[in-house]
Amino acid sequence: MRSIPSNKSLLRLVAAKSSPLCLCLALPLAMAISGCTSVPLKEGGTLTSYSNLGAPKGKFSKKRLYVDGQGLAAVKTASIVPTTFSFSAASRIKSQADRSLVSNALDRALCVALSDRYQMVPAGQPADLTVRSVVTDIVPTNKTMAGVATVVTVGSSFALPVSVPRLPYGLGGLAVEAEAADNSGTQRAAMVWARGANSIQNSPRVSEVGDAYGLATKFAGDFSKMLITGKEPKGLDLDLSLPSRQRVQSWLGGKPKYAACDAFGRSPGLVGAVASKYGAPPQWTEKKPKPSVTH
Repeated sequence: MRSIPSNKSLLRLVAAKSSPLCLCLALPLAMAISGCTSVPLKEGGTLTSYSNLGAPKGKFSKKRLYVDGQGLAAVKTASIVPTTFSFSAASRIKSQADRSLVSNALDRALCVALSDRYQMVPAGQPADLTVRSVVTDIVPTNKTMAGVATVVTVGSSFALPVSVPRLPYGLGGLAVEAEAADNSGTQRAAMVWARGANSIQNSPRVSEVGDAYGLATKFAGDFSKMLITGKEPKGLDLDLSLPSRQRVQSWLGGKPKYAACDAFGRSPGLVGAVASKYGAPPQWTEKKPKPSVTH
C-alpha cells in the first residue's frame, strides 16, 4: 500500500509544481487541515440526569443531546440562571472579569435567541422553563500566539490574493453542559457540548478567553435551536437560516426584545466585529450588563 504524504509533503509538492498563486492557496489549506484544538466532552455533575443523553455526535461541535419536544410544546415563558463555572474550569482562568466575559456572552446569546420563541423573564421570577448552564472545561487562548497570528493574518491580506488563516498554535476551547427544566423540576432538554477553536472559523483575540468568548455563542446557538424546534439538530453543525429582525437588532447592540436580556449586557455590534478582526481583547468593546430587577 502506498503511504499517504503528510501536509508538509503536499505543500512542498504544490510549491515545486505550481505558480506562486497556487502556493498562496495551498498554504491556508494545509494549515486548515491541522489547525484546531481538541476539547473532550466532559460531565460536570450538574445536570438533573445524564441517562437521557444520546451518543456523542457532531463534526465541529461534539455533543450529547436530549430533548422532550412534547414537553416543550406548551412552554410560553423562560428564564436564564446566570452561567457558572465548575471548580476545575474556574481554576484555569484566574480572572473573575474574564470568566464573566464568557458567561455573559453565553447567556446574552441564549436569551436573545430564545426570545424568538419564548417570553423571557428575569432569573428568580416564575417561568415555565428555567435554563441553567455550567462551563465544565476551558482551554485558555495563548495571548502571545494570538497576537502573532493577528499580525500574520491581517498582514497577509494586504500582500496576498487571499489572507493566511490563523496560525494553528495556542488555540483555545470550551466545554459546557446545560439543561432546561419545567416549573416542576422535570428535565425537558439537556446538552453536554465541547468545541475547540480552529484556524478558519475563529479569529485570534489577545485574551486568555478570546476563543472561549466566541465559542460561548456557538454553544448558545446549538442549545437554543434545540429548545426552539423541540428536536435534535440533524446534518452539519452550520446554521444557514436567516436571523430574525430582533436578533439582528440585538447583534448590532440595540435594545433586546425582552428587558430580561439586558441583565447580560448588549452586544458590541459592528465595533466588536472590527475589533475582533484586529485581535483586540473582547473586554475592550464589551458593554457592561445592567442590574436585573427581580421584584
